[in-house]
Amino acid sequence: MKKYIPNFLTIFRMVLVPVFIWLTFISRGNTAMLWATFIFIAASITDYYDGLLARKYHVISDFGKIMDPLADKLLVIAAILVLALKLNYISRIAVYIIIFREVVVSILREIFAARQIFIPANIWGKIKTVMQMFGITLALILNSLIIIFPDLDGFRLYIIRGINIFFWTIVFFTIFSGLIYFVSLLRKKF
Repeated sequence: MKKYIPNFLTIFRMVLVPVFIWLTFISRGNTAMLWATFIFIAASITDYYDGLLARKYHVISDFGKIMDPLADKLLVIAAILVLALKLNYISRIAVYIIIFREVVVSILREIFAARQIFIPANIWGKIKTVMQMFGITLALILNSLIIIFPDLDGFRLYIIRGINIFFWTIVFFTIFSGLIYFVSLLRKKF
């Protein structure tokens, strides 16, 4: 049973993505963004634990190698779209760069997986993912605090500026980790 837990957590994270999207873009309730923040944090925690448990129980699978990064990408893309399109917290250009990198790496990962070539996430990709998850979580928590404590709305401009600066740092790591991944593919292929 233990060997299935990491894959279950990956699937659970993927199921949470549409729930997050529904709460942020479709639901009209006053607490929808608060619940969306909770859902995002829960999904992020599953990302940490599925990798930890897979290594602990030595159950790293081809499914996990493909679906875990895909689940991460879906979660991150959904969240940054919320931050850019719904909350106007981050630059759309930064979002386009991040999404472009995630889509290209996902396509390359699928193409090479079909050829039984698997490139695991490198340290730069992991740093990028942690920074993305941290930045998104921070932005969602700050937004939730403004919802809970309306007096904090006066700080929204400062919050947006800080989040934007942090996300441009993430863009750098996103591009850099994508280049490292591409170089790893070239080395593995040739």
